[in-house]
Amino acid sequence: MTQETPAAFKSGYVALIGAPNVGKSTLLNRFLREKISITAPKPQTTRNRILGILTEPGFQIVFMDTPGIHRAKDRFNRVLVDTALATLGEADAVCFLIEIPEPDPEINDYILENLGRIDTPVILVINKIDALADKSRLLPLIEKYRGRHSFHAVVPVSALQGEGTDELMTELVALLQEGPQYYPEDHLTDQHERFLVAELIREKVFRLAHQEVPYAVAVSVERFAEIPEKNRIDIEAVVHVERESQKAIVIGKKGQMLKEIGRQAREDIEKLLGCHVYLGIFARVTKNWRKDPRTLAEFGYHSPDRQ
Repeated sequence: MTQETPAAFKSGYVALIGAPNVGKSTLLNRFLREKISITAPKPQTTRNRILGILTEPGFQIVFMDTPGIHRAKDRFNRVLVDTALATLGEADAVCFLIEIPEPDPEINDYILENLGRIDTPVILVINKIDALADKSRLLPLIEKYRGRHSFHAVVPVSALQGEGTDELMTELVALLQEGPQYYPEDHLTDQHERFLVAELIREKVFRLAHQEVPYAVAVSVERFAEIPEKNRIDIEAVVHVERESQKAIVIGKKGQMLKEIGRQAREDIEKLLGCHVYLGIFARVTKNWRKDPRTLAEFGYHSPDRQ
Protein backbone atom coordinates (compact mmCIF):
# COMPACT_ATOMS: atom_id res chain seq x y z
CA MET A 1 0.00 0.00 0.00
CA THR A 2 1.53 3.29 -1.08
CA GLN A 3 1.47 6.11 1.46
CA GLU A 4 0.52 9.47 0.00
CA THR A 5 3.04 12.27 0.42
CA PRO A 6 1.45 15.10 2.42
CA ALA A 7 0.99 18.34 0.53
CA ALA A 8 3.59 21.00 1.33
CA PHE A 9 2.55 23.73 3.75
CA LYS A 10 1.98 27.11 2.07
CA SER A 11 2.17 30.58 3.59
CA GLY A 12 2.45 34.23 2.70
CA TYR A 13 1.83 37.85 3.64
CA VAL A 14 -1.10 39.65 1.98
CA ALA A 15 -1.44 43.45 2.10
CA LEU A 16 -4.91 45.02 2.14
CA ILE A 17 -4.56 48.38 0.39
CA GLY A 18 -7.10 51.03 -0.55
CA ALA A 19 -8.59 54.44 0.09
CA PRO A 20 -10.12 55.29 3.49
CA ASN A 21 -13.37 53.58 4.45
CA VAL A 22 -13.30 51.12 1.53
CA GLY A 23 -13.78 48.10 3.80
CA LYS A 24 -10.29 46.69 4.42
CA SER A 25 -10.86 46.07 8.13
CA THR A 26 -14.30 44.59 7.51
CA LEU A 27 -12.76 42.16 5.01
CA LEU A 28 -10.04 41.18 7.47
CA ASN A 29 -12.57 40.51 10.21
CA ARG A 30 -14.66 38.48 7.76
CA PHE A 31 -11.72 36.23 6.89
CA LEU A 32 -10.69 35.73 10.53
CA ARG A 33 -14.26 35.34 11.81
CA GLU A 34 -13.20 37.54 14.71
CA LYS A 35 -13.09 41.28 15.34
CA ILE A 36 -9.38 42.10 15.17
CA SER A 37 -9.43 45.41 13.32
CA ILE A 38 -11.85 48.15 14.34
CA THR A 39 -14.37 49.58 11.90
CA ALA A 40 -16.37 52.80 11.71
CA PRO A 41 -18.07 54.76 8.93
CA LYS A 42 -15.37 57.47 9.04
CA PRO A 43 -11.95 57.78 7.37
CA GLN A 44 -8.76 57.18 9.40
CA THR A 45 -10.36 54.51 11.57
CA THR A 46 -7.37 52.21 11.03
CA ARG A 47 -4.16 54.02 11.96
CA ASN A 48 -1.63 51.22 12.38
CA ARG A 49 -0.59 48.25 10.32
CA ILE A 50 -2.46 45.39 11.95
CA LEU A 51 -1.61 41.77 11.26
CA GLY A 52 -4.47 39.29 11.09
CA ILE A 53 -3.42 35.64 11.01
CA LEU A 54 -5.52 33.00 9.29
CA THR A 55 -4.32 29.42 9.80
CA GLU A 56 -6.07 26.57 8.02
CA PRO A 57 -5.02 22.97 7.28
CA GLY A 58 -2.20 23.30 4.79
CA PHE A 59 -1.70 27.08 4.77
CA GLN A 60 -1.32 30.27 6.75
CA ILE A 61 -2.07 33.78 5.45
CA VAL A 62 -0.82 36.80 7.38
CA PHE A 63 -3.02 39.74 6.36
CA MET A 64 -1.68 43.27 6.76
CA ASP A 65 -4.56 45.68 7.34
CA THR A 66 -3.38 49.21 6.63
CA PRO A 67 -4.50 52.82 7.08
CA GLY A 68 -6.49 54.25 4.19
CA ILE A 69 -4.31 56.02 1.63
CA HIS A 70 -5.31 59.68 1.30
CA ARG A 71 -3.89 63.15 0.71
CA ALA A 72 -1.60 63.65 3.68
CA LYS A 73 -1.27 67.29 4.70
CA ASP A 74 0.38 67.00 8.12
CA ARG A 75 2.92 64.85 9.97
CA PHE A 76 0.32 62.53 11.51
CA ASN A 77 -1.39 61.74 8.21
CA ARG A 78 1.94 61.29 6.40
CA VAL A 79 2.79 58.63 8.97
CA LEU A 80 -0.48 56.83 8.16
CA VAL A 81 0.10 56.88 4.41
CA ASP A 82 3.77 55.87 4.74
CA THR A 83 2.70 52.95 6.93
CA ALA A 84 0.24 51.75 4.29
CA LEU A 85 2.59 52.07 1.32
CA ALA A 86 5.46 50.36 3.16
CA THR A 87 3.51 47.10 3.21
CA LEU A 88 3.74 46.85 -0.58
CA GLY A 89 7.41 45.98 -0.29
CA GLU A 90 6.76 43.34 2.37
CA ALA A 91 3.80 41.48 0.88
CA ASP A 92 3.72 38.29 -1.18
CA ALA A 93 0.37 39.37 -2.63
CA VAL A 94 -1.78 42.50 -2.53
CA CYS A 95 -5.53 43.01 -2.36
CA PHE A 96 -6.31 46.45 -3.80
CA LEU A 97 -9.80 47.38 -2.59
CA ILE A 98 -12.02 49.83 -4.44
CA GLU A 99 -15.76 50.51 -4.40
CA ILE A 100 -18.38 51.66 -6.87
CA PRO A 101 -19.03 54.49 -7.31
CA GLU A 102 -15.47 55.64 -6.58
CA PRO A 103 -15.54 58.46 -4.00
CA ASP A 104 -12.10 59.76 -5.06
CA PRO A 105 -10.68 58.27 -8.29
CA GLU A 106 -7.48 60.34 -7.91
CA ILE A 107 -6.53 58.43 -4.77
CA ASN A 108 -7.00 55.13 -6.59
CA ASP A 109 -4.83 56.49 -9.43
CA TYR A 110 -2.11 57.26 -6.88
CA ILE A 111 -2.35 53.74 -5.47
CA LEU A 112 -2.12 52.29 -8.99
CA GLU A 113 1.07 54.28 -9.55
CA ASN A 114 2.60 52.66 -6.49
CA LEU A 115 1.38 49.20 -7.52
CA GLY A 116 3.13 49.71 -10.86
CA ARG A 117 6.47 49.88 -9.04
CA ILE A 118 6.25 46.35 -7.61
CA ASP A 119 6.27 42.88 -9.15
CA THR A 120 3.96 41.44 -6.48
CA PRO A 121 0.72 39.85 -7.78
CA VAL A 122 -2.27 42.11 -7.16
CA ILE A 123 -5.93 41.14 -6.89
CA LEU A 124 -8.43 43.92 -7.57
CA VAL A 125 -11.23 43.61 -5.01
CA ILE A 126 -14.38 45.57 -5.79
CA ASN A 127 -16.12 45.84 -2.42
CA LYS A 128 -19.61 46.83 -1.27
CA ILE A 129 -21.43 45.17 -4.16
CA ASP A 130 -24.33 44.50 -1.76
CA ALA A 131 -25.16 48.21 -2.12
CA LEU A 132 -25.11 48.00 -5.93
CA ALA A 133 -28.60 47.54 -7.40
CA ASP A 134 -27.37 47.21 -10.99
CA LYS A 135 -24.48 44.73 -11.11
CA SER A 136 -23.90 45.49 -14.80
CA ARG A 137 -22.20 48.70 -13.62
CA LEU A 138 -19.28 46.53 -12.57
CA LEU A 139 -18.28 45.70 -16.15
CA PRO A 140 -17.07 49.18 -17.24
CA LEU A 141 -15.16 49.56 -13.96
CA ILE A 142 -13.46 46.17 -14.40
CA GLU A 143 -12.53 47.06 -18.00
CA LYS A 144 -11.14 50.41 -16.89
CA TYR A 145 -8.91 48.90 -14.21
CA ARG A 146 -7.74 45.96 -16.33
CA GLY A 147 -6.46 48.57 -18.75
CA ARG A 148 -4.46 50.23 -15.99
CA HIS A 149 -2.72 47.24 -14.39
CA SER A 150 -2.10 43.56 -15.02
CA PHE A 151 -4.15 42.14 -12.16
CA HIS A 152 -3.86 38.49 -11.17
CA ALA A 153 -7.65 38.46 -10.73
CA VAL A 154 -10.63 40.77 -10.28
CA VAL A 155 -13.10 39.71 -7.58
CA PRO A 156 -16.29 41.64 -6.68
CA VAL A 157 -17.22 41.10 -3.02
CA SER A 158 -19.32 42.28 -0.13
CA ALA A 159 -17.03 42.14 2.89
CA LEU A 160 -20.00 43.02 5.07
CA GLN A 161 -22.30 40.25 3.78
CA GLY A 162 -19.64 37.71 2.77
CA GLU A 163 -20.62 37.60 -0.90
CA GLY A 164 -17.64 36.70 -3.09
CA THR A 165 -15.20 36.29 -0.20
CA ASP A 166 -14.86 32.52 -0.71
CA GLU A 167 -13.84 33.16 -4.31
CA LEU A 168 -11.33 35.76 -3.13
CA MET A 169 -9.86 33.33 -0.62
CA THR A 170 -9.49 30.71 -3.35
CA GLU A 171 -7.49 33.19 -5.45
CA LEU A 172 -5.27 34.09 -2.50
CA VAL A 173 -4.51 30.49 -1.58
CA ALA A 174 -3.58 29.82 -5.21
CA LEU A 175 -0.93 32.54 -4.95
CA LEU A 176 0.71 31.11 -1.81
CA GLN A 177 4.11 29.48 -2.13
CA GLU A 178 5.53 26.68 -0.03
CA GLY A 179 6.69 28.24 3.22
CA PRO A 180 6.77 28.09 7.01
CA GLN A 181 4.00 28.57 9.54
CA TYR A 182 4.98 31.98 10.86
CA TYR A 183 2.68 32.02 13.90
CA PRO A 184 1.11 29.38 16.16
CA GLU A 185 -2.28 28.27 14.87
CA ASP A 186 -4.17 29.81 17.81
CA HIS A 187 -2.77 33.31 17.10
CA LEU A 188 -5.16 35.69 15.34
CA THR A 189 -2.96 38.80 15.49
CA ASP A 190 0.50 39.95 16.49
CA GLN A 191 -0.95 42.82 18.52
CA HIS A 192 -0.92 42.68 22.30
CA GLU A 193 -4.08 42.92 24.36
CA ARG A 194 -3.43 46.49 25.51
CA PHE A 195 -3.34 47.68 21.89
CA LEU A 196 -6.58 45.87 21.02
CA VAL A 197 -8.32 47.29 24.09
CA ALA A 198 -7.23 50.83 23.17
CA GLU A 199 -8.47 50.30 19.61
CA LEU A 200 -11.89 49.11 20.77
CA ILE A 201 -12.28 52.21 22.93
CA ARG A 202 -11.19 54.45 20.05
CA GLU A 203 -13.73 52.75 17.78
CA LYS A 204 -16.55 53.77 20.12
CA VAL A 205 -15.36 57.38 20.08
CA PHE A 206 -15.41 57.27 16.27
CA ARG A 207 -18.93 55.87 16.26
CA LEU A 208 -20.44 58.05 18.97
CA ALA A 209 -18.65 61.41 18.77
CA HIS A 210 -19.11 63.96 16.01
CA GLN A 211 -17.45 66.79 14.12
CA GLU A 212 -13.65 66.78 14.30
CA VAL A 213 -13.40 64.98 17.63
CA PRO A 214 -12.64 61.40 16.45
CA TYR A 215 -9.65 62.56 14.39
CA ALA A 216 -8.14 64.36 17.39
CA VAL A 217 -8.45 61.28 19.62
CA ALA A 218 -5.82 58.82 20.76
CA VAL A 219 -6.27 56.21 23.49
CA SER A 220 -3.66 54.93 25.92
CA VAL A 221 -4.11 52.10 28.41
CA GLU A 222 -2.60 53.15 31.73
CA ARG A 223 -3.45 50.03 33.73
CA PHE A 224 -4.11 46.42 32.72
CA ALA A 225 -4.26 44.15 35.77
CA GLU A 226 -5.45 40.55 35.80
CA ILE A 227 -7.40 39.55 38.95
CA PRO A 228 -7.41 35.72 38.67
CA GLU A 229 -9.39 35.05 41.84
CA LYS A 230 -12.27 37.12 40.44
CA ASN A 231 -11.84 36.08 36.78
CA ARG A 232 -11.61 39.79 36.03
CA ILE A 233 -9.28 42.25 34.35
CA ASP A 234 -9.11 45.81 35.64
CA ILE A 235 -8.39 48.37 32.92
CA GLU A 236 -7.88 52.10 33.12
CA ALA A 237 -7.62 54.03 29.86
CA VAL A 238 -7.22 57.65 28.83
CA VAL A 239 -8.91 59.25 25.84
CA HIS A 240 -6.53 61.99 24.68
CA VAL A 241 -7.87 65.00 22.78
CA GLU A 242 -6.21 68.23 21.69
CA ARG A 243 -8.52 70.90 23.10
CA GLU A 244 -10.77 71.50 26.09
CA SER A 245 -13.78 71.83 23.79
CA GLN A 246 -13.12 68.33 22.45
CA LYS A 247 -12.76 66.99 25.97
CA ALA A 248 -16.17 68.44 26.83
CA ILE A 249 -17.72 66.63 23.85
CA VAL A 250 -16.10 63.31 24.77
CA ILE A 251 -17.33 63.59 28.37
CA GLY A 252 -20.79 64.80 27.35
CA LYS A 253 -23.56 66.28 29.43
CA LYS A 254 -23.27 64.95 32.98
CA GLY A 255 -20.68 62.45 31.72
CA GLN A 256 -23.17 60.55 29.57
CA MET A 257 -21.04 60.36 26.40
CA LEU A 258 -18.01 58.96 28.22
CA LYS A 259 -20.24 56.54 30.09
CA GLU A 260 -21.73 55.23 26.84
CA ILE A 261 -18.29 54.94 25.23
CA GLY A 262 -17.20 52.88 28.22
CA ARG A 263 -20.30 50.69 28.23
CA GLN A 264 -20.03 49.76 24.56
CA ALA A 265 -16.27 49.29 24.72
CA ARG A 266 -16.50 47.07 27.79
CA GLU A 267 -18.93 44.71 26.02
CA ASP A 268 -16.49 44.22 23.13
CA ILE A 269 -13.47 43.96 25.43
CA GLU A 270 -15.15 41.23 27.47
CA LYS A 271 -15.83 39.29 24.26
CA LEU A 272 -12.19 39.73 23.24
CA LEU A 273 -10.69 38.72 26.58
CA GLY A 274 -13.26 36.13 27.61
CA CYS A 275 -13.73 37.38 31.16
CA HIS A 276 -15.34 40.13 33.21
CA VAL A 277 -13.77 43.56 32.82
CA TYR A 278 -13.73 46.63 35.01
CA LEU A 279 -13.15 49.56 32.67
CA GLY A 280 -12.38 53.06 33.85
CA ILE A 281 -12.08 55.71 31.13
CA PHE A 282 -10.86 59.27 31.62
CA ALA A 283 -10.53 62.18 29.17
CA ARG A 284 -7.36 64.27 29.05
CA VAL A 285 -6.18 67.19 26.91
CA THR A 286 -2.82 66.48 25.26
CA LYS A 287 -2.36 69.61 23.18
CA ASN A 288 -1.40 69.22 19.52
CA TRP A 289 -0.37 65.58 19.93
CA ARG A 290 -0.72 64.97 16.18
CA LYS A 291 2.05 67.52 15.49
CA ASP A 292 4.51 66.36 18.15
CA PRO A 293 6.88 63.56 16.97
CA ARG A 294 7.58 62.43 20.54
CA THR A 295 3.90 62.15 21.46
CA LEU A 296 3.12 60.43 18.16
CA ALA A 297 5.75 57.82 19.00
CA GLU A 298 4.41 57.42 22.54
CA PHE A 299 0.96 56.70 21.10
CA GLY A 300 2.44 54.14 18.67
CA TYR A 301 2.43 56.13 15.42
CA HIS A 302 5.78 55.75 13.68
CA SER A 303 6.87 56.24 10.11
CA PRO A 304 8.07 52.86 8.78
CA ASP A 305 11.71 53.95 8.74
CA ARG A 306 11.47 54.97 12.41
CA GLN A 307 10.02 51.79 13.81
